[in-house]
Amino acid sequence: MPRWSPDAALVLEEAAMALFAEHGYAETTVPQIAERAGLTTRTFFRHFSEKREVVFLRDRELPTAVRTILDALPAGLGSSQLVEQGLSRAAVELEQWHAPISRRDAIIQTDEHLRERELLKLDHLAAAIEQGLVAREVPAAEAHVTSKVAALAFDLALRRWLDSEGSSLQDELDRAWSALRQV
Repeated sequence: MPRWSPDAALVLEEAAMALFAEHGYAETTVPQIAERAGLTTRTFFRHFSEKREVVFLRDRELPTAVRTILDALPAGLGSSQLVEQGLSRAAVELEQWHAPISRRDAIIQTDEHLRERELLKLDHLAAAIEQGLVAREVPAAEAHVTSKVAALAFDLALRRWLDSEGSSLQDELDRAWSALRQV
């Protein structure tokens, strides 16, 4: 069996997603995932408490990614400009991942607990944005509100992007910002 590594994590993620797509999330077991990935069940549980953690594997990178994006933006921008430009940069990166994100989302939509966890991810996104804004010396209350609105805009854009054909994530993000400005 291969030793655990970032490459093994990607193999494990791919194996799990393939099995979830083939057999359904609820019907797929940890031993099946481990076997498909070429790992032991024991190795699986050494790194994940449950199979749900595999679906959200990449969420571990979220706070660092948000902070890196916000830190790279020029000085002097207001909080709204920071989040709009930051999410636009993230959208460019995510564009190439439409198929895997769509597959992941389809799996999440089949299970109530996965949907709940996905909502928690939005809260984590907002918290990461808030921390990044505070680090850029945005007042705490403004950073809090801006981060919640930004997470909402991003979720709205992502939903529309996944449900549409031919639209870009950036286009949907622009539409979401426009819709929120009208409220």
